[in-house]
Amino acid sequence: MKLTAEHDQIRDTLKRYIDEHINPYVDEWEDAGIFPAHKVYKGLGDLGLLGVTKPVEYGGMGLDWSYGAVVAETLGHINCGGIPMAIGVQTDMATPALAKFGTEAAKEDILRPTIAGDFVACLGVSEVGAGSDVASIKTTAKKDGDDYVINGGKMWTTSGTQADWMCLLANTSDDGVHRNKTLIALPLKDENGKLRKGISIARKLKKLGMRSSDTAEFFFEDVRVPQRYRIGEEGAGFMYQMLQFQEERLWAALSSLVSLDNTIDATIDYTRQRKAFGKSILDNQVVHFRMAELKTEVQALRSLTWDAVEKMMAGEDATMLASMAKLKVGRLAREVNDSCLQYWGGMGFMEETLVSRSYRDGRLGSIGGGADEVMLSIICKYMGTLPGKS
Repeated sequence: MKLTAEHDQIRDTLKRYIDEHINPYVDEWEDAGIFPAHKVYKGLGDLGLLGVTKPVEYGGMGLDWSYGAVVAETLGHINCGGIPMAIGVQTDMATPALAKFGTEAAKEDILRPTIAGDFVACLGVSEVGAGSDVASIKTTAKKDGDDYVINGGKMWTTSGTQADWMCLLANTSDDGVHRNKTLIALPLKDENGKLRKGISIARKLKKLGMRSSDTAEFFFEDVRVPQRYRIGEEGAGFMYQMLQFQEERLWAALSSLVSLDNTIDATIDYTRQRKAFGKSILDNQVVHFRMAELKTEVQALRSLTWDAVEKMMAGEDATMLASMAKLKVGRLAREVNDSCLQYWGGMGFMEETLVSRSYRDGRLGSIGGGADEVMLSIICKYMGTLPGKS
């Protein structure tokens, strides 16, 4: 895909913001287990970077998704995985359906301040017994007058302890599991900034990686939300969420490309300087050949991912390519980070090195947003190779 000067301008603006306002503080936020989302998002919102693809009438730029793809790729310059992931929730995981299908009230009250960076968004899909198996969620939203009354809980909620609202998937009927779900824009806080009645955060979760991104477990007990905050048609939530997943999975691949390259480049620099048995580690053929092989794999992933973006931009079904990119990035992150860490030796096992952070953060890629096994099933479906298919 041929990018324009306008794409480059957005890339340069975001890169400057990362260099000045994010990367100098990443180590501090990693140690704290949280980053100041409202402060970071407000800065991004003031630059228009949280609404690049969102409607102009609600504060966005109204650009096509190729510009969103550039934003996602540029976020890979952040020196951790947690903060880019949280920003991605704000731009490409919790808001696409709201922007496309939300009511005027929901867009005005929730989407606008989210684009501006005044609200932090989170996505409420996964539950303790329903991760990749979205159809099996148990949270309910029952009509009562002009409201929905919500009961249940959500798990592994990125930005949960700071979020102002949740894009919630809930069961709104007793129909089949693919026809009984509805997306709802659920405000989490009252006018004083406190959690609304019936909403509780059971705990802030401790994770292997993505440490600067706070993650929460929610419980809901008789939580009321106006029906005007429903996103799209009742019962169409599963379909809307699948559409959001397509963006999320492409975003996951795009946002990892730069960080994978950076890990390889940092390893080349380190192994060139590190001496063992009278020569640099990089001088060993097994090492510099491996670096070449990994660099080739990242470039192949880049081509696959941008092919998927181009297909989506053309209005074609990019599900198969997006699923391939998501599968490949999860596996390649594990391969790159593990291989590179090995060549750092004992320093690779120290938390102070970027390669060890990449090793921890990158492992989520094969789990979050649809596990590898789900991606393989989707690809097999498109290939016609699922059991019983011919």
